[in-house]
Amino acid sequence: MVSVLQNVAIDCVDAYELARFWSGVTGCPLHPEDGPGDPETQVLPAEGPVLHFNQVPEAKTIKNRIHLCVRPETSRDQEVERLMGLGATFVADHRNPDGSGWAVLADPEGNEFCVLRSESDRAVTNS
Repeated sequence: MVSVLQNVAIDCVDAYELARFWSGVTGCPLHPEDGPGDPETQVLPAEGPVLHFNQVPEAKTIKNRIHLCVRPETSRDQEVERLMGLGATFVADHRNPDGSGWAVLADPEGNEFCVLRSESDRAVTNS
């Protein structure tokens, strides 16, 4: 017997607004019944677990112990710029001169996430 991963739960101050940000990141829709002010909202990927946003009274105060990593369809650097345009902030640069590595961003509520290299970026460096 095994357990199936149902969702990734993310505590936040404004569930709907943070879900809207992540919907923009992933290109996946919000649950059709979710709306502004809802204490719980969901982003519904076609594959993989649901991103479940759960409103809590306290703001984030320390580094995440678990985080999401995204692999863009475009180049990593183009995706970093796009995500910053959606409201992400740049946290740390772990990109290497040979093209390997990743960038760490934070969503509008300060939750860190990584932007990995795209498949086309990886093909250029063969790793």
